[in-house]
Amino acid sequence: MLGVRGLGRCAALPRLRVREALRGQRGPGPVRVQGWVRSVRSQKEVLFLHVNDGSSLENLQVVADPSLEDRDLTFGSAVEVQGTLVKSPHMMQNTELKAETIRVVGPCDPWSFPLKMKKRHPLEYVRQFPHLRCRSNTLGSLLRIRSEATAAIHSFFQDNGYVHIHTPIITSNDCEGAGELFQIETSNEARESAEKAHFFNVPAFLTVSGQLHLEVMAGAFTHVFTFGPTFRAENSQSRRHLAEFYMVEAELSFTESLQDIMQVVEDLFKTATSTVLSKCPHDVELFHKYIAPSQKDRLEQMLKNRFMIISYSEAVEILKQASQTFTFKPEWGCDLQTEHEKYLVKHCGEVPVFVINYPYDLKPFYMRDNEDGPQHTVAAVDLLVPGVGELCGGSLREERLSFLESRLERLGLTDAYQWYLDLRKFGSVPHGGFGMGFERYLQYILGVDNIKDVIPFPRFSHSCLL
Repeated sequence: MLGVRGLGRCAALPRLRVREALRGQRGPGPVRVQGWVRSVRSQKEVLFLHVNDGSSLENLQVVADPSLEDRDLTFGSAVEVQGTLVKSPHMMQNTELKAETIRVVGPCDPWSFPLKMKKRHPLEYVRQFPHLRCRSNTLGSLLRIRSEATAAIHSFFQDNGYVHIHTPIITSNDCEGAGELFQIETSNEARESAEKAHFFNVPAFLTVSGQLHLEVMAGAFTHVFTFGPTFRAENSQSRRHLAEFYMVEAELSFTESLQDIMQVVEDLFKTATSTVLSKCPHDVELFHKYIAPSQKDRLEQMLKNRFMIISYSEAVEILKQASQTFTFKPEWGCDLQTEHEKYLVKHCGEVPVFVINYPYDLKPFYMRDNEDGPQHTVAAVDLLVPGVGELCGGSLREERLSFLESRLERLGLTDAYQWYLDLRKFGSVPHGGFGMGFERYLQYILGVDNIKDVIPFPRFSHSCLL
């Protein structure tokens, strides 16, 4: 009953988020603010608190009579403050909350709490505490930016007539053909003999891409997109790889040009970035001031200029003529490594670069044959960006039944992809699409070196905390 009475008492006053309070979005009269204490300073005649509820990088200053001080009122504690918003006499803030009551909702022992007051913790340090790191300024800003970027990407596609498709997480397909998949078993299947029947009657995996399912939907809706988790069982702990990450993927029917695909990628990239910069200026500034001071200028240049386009063959020639010594020797027919990608971006003036028309044998079966020679290529494109390397990958898809049948037969995949061949038999059209790694996108716009620091709960080889 005490809890019920407490809720009834709190409901009498309007609740204000810190962001709203800082903007002065409330008329005269008492309000209540709930959040966590970021700093406490007690003087003889006044008590100062900084309170934050995650809605803003900036804290709300609370001014109170020292008689309201409580021994549980410490850094990290959860509080509810009731009082009146007043104009602040300080130049750095417009509004402060003059407290009438302060209630500690949840105490916090500042000595054992891993985060310390007014200390800028390195990203490597807070990574140890996935259950607490969201309370740090850096991760708080990152997650607000991530939320706005997600909304901006959805808005871009919806504003341009795309239908959002929820592609499955469990699949029987290996879209990339790389074999780096997580296979799904029930707990009983894991204990029993491998000869037992599968739960789905066929081997099932966590998806590496929603592309093939999007191609199905593009045959009915013309323009479609998906935005969801994907999984790669790569035994890598590099700064660029995660076992679970988010992908933005789109498919466009009735397109016969890589230029169409590249234009959508560039428009999406610039629109989403402009939205984030306008809606999260203080959060973005934190990264550009303390994490990557040169990134702001890079982004401004990127937004002003068109992305460059070079062919794979041109890229290999640039690498061969480079004075830099590479760990992996650049040769036509070999995949571009991260060191190659970063050099190409630098060579092109530190702007995003599209690399098009890759060797036929390097790419998956679904990419469209360019029918060129003697250097046989497919209509594929990768977008390389400064500091990250490959960010997007896409292609025109092979819509010609005879070409696709021939390639699947050579790979021994005809039976597994009979449904994919059906798409070419029944109203096939020229089409193409792309996928963009969301975490790598955040790495680029914010200048974050390690991909593990741009996702709430990173999963990677030998690590699955929480």
